[in-house]
Amino acid sequence: LVTEDLIRRNAEHNDCVIFSLEELSLHQQEIERLEHIDKWCRDLKILYLQNNLIGKIENVSKLKKLEYLNLALNNIEKIENLEGCEELAKLDLTVNFIGELSSIKTLKHNIHLKELFLMGNPCASFDHYREFVVATLPQLKWLDGKEIEPSERIKALQDYSVIEPQIREQEKDHCLKRAKLKEEAQRKHQEEDKNEDKRSNPGSDGRRYADIDATLSSLESKDHLQAPDTQEYNTKKLDKSEDDLEFWNKPCLFTPESRLETLRHMEKQRKNQEKLSEKKKKVKPPRTLITENGKALNVNEPKIDFSLNDNEKQIILDLAVYRYMDTSLIDVDVQPTYVRVMIKGKPFQLVLPAEVKPDSSSAKRSQTTGHLVICMPKVGEVITGGQRAFKSMKTTSDRSREQTNARSKHMEKLEVDPSKHSFPDVTNIVQEKKRTPRRRSEPKIIPSEEDPAFEDNPEVPPLI
Repeated sequence: LVTEDLIRRNAEHNDCVIFSLEELSLHQQEIERLEHIDKWCRDLKILYLQNNLIGKIENVSKLKKLEYLNLALNNIEKIENLEGCEELAKLDLTVNFIGELSSIKTLKHNIHLKELFLMGNPCASFDHYREFVVATLPQLKWLDGKEIEPSERIKALQDYSVIEPQIREQEKDHCLKRAKLKEEAQRKHQEEDKNEDKRSNPGSDGRRYADIDATLSSLESKDHLQAPDTQEYNTKKLDKSEDDLEFWNKPCLFTPESRLETLRHMEKQRKNQEKLSEKKKKVKPPRTLITENGKALNVNEPKIDFSLNDNEKQIILDLAVYRYMDTSLIDVDVQPTYVRVMIKGKPFQLVLPAEVKPDSSSAKRSQTTGHLVICMPKVGEVITGGQRAFKSMKTTSDRSREQTNARSKHMEKLEVDPSKHSFPDVTNIVQEKKRTPRRRSEPKIIPSEEDPAFEDNPEVPPLI
């Protein structure tokens, strides 16, 4: 069916805007009926509808601006409902089932029609087909890719009275054949429906009868319980493949019914394949990562290379993740005894040789190779920081600080005899300065002459 979503998906060149579309391509979309186009796309000038299953020209009469209509490889049997397409200049009806050649008279109102393609239709094999079309449509310039000469048109108009009754008789014969083909197609379709019902319900009461011996033997042992199911599945698969080969090898006439039957068969095959794929998805058991006893298993479902480096302080896991994979598709989960990495929904799980600290662990991706590197410190080891270079710098500073403290505690003082050497006292240089309280200056006592210890020295000048 022609849906709004289908038209929008094919209108990307017009920013998915429908109402102002001038060109629309809906070829190979398995469309069986034309609808909604004349309401949604009034400004169309070019419309491609080739290689579909359209059985009737309809719902295009309101397309006043339409200039080119391509309906090749469809199931059209009659030309009709194109009178409203006033600007129609080119009409392609190649390889359809048009047998009523007289229906081209409806194109007389399309005065701008210059090119018409009817090759591959039953009417194209009629006697005097070209002369009839040329005489009926005087506005035509090209028919089936061949230019119409003025002399050809004059001769066709002269012989028109003789050609028209012959065309009518050939049309009647074609209509009778088509009626018989339709009856045969309906009868075959009813027989196929009955055969399908019998296959689905082989018993008269709608139950499947199985072999009693097989059921008894299956009840005796559990190993044989799955044998009938697998046999039934294999037989069904063989039957389907045989039916498919029979359908494609069966000779049939090229009719609208045969094209529809082919489409139904392909749809049926597609649905069966979808069902099988769904069953396979459902049957596939989920991957067990942890057993019922709580034991973690080693799993590498993405099938990527990895390396594990175990040193004294930490465990480093290097996963060779695809270089151009988005990091949002990777999920890392570090546990004390194992590490799990989900890569595009596929689990990679590895049991660790020692217990680690999940909170102190870090995961980084290389910008050059894309590898995922997970650093997991072991329990009992103190590792500060995330980078190894930073750790080594911190340990060296701690060691130097400890060494200076030890030196200050065990410092030895040198003993120097000032009588033997004239050097200053080295022991007093390193000593800390002690704060001494300032003493008040006491007044100097000047000795008087009455003092018994006073000696008067004439060389000393008197004190003023």
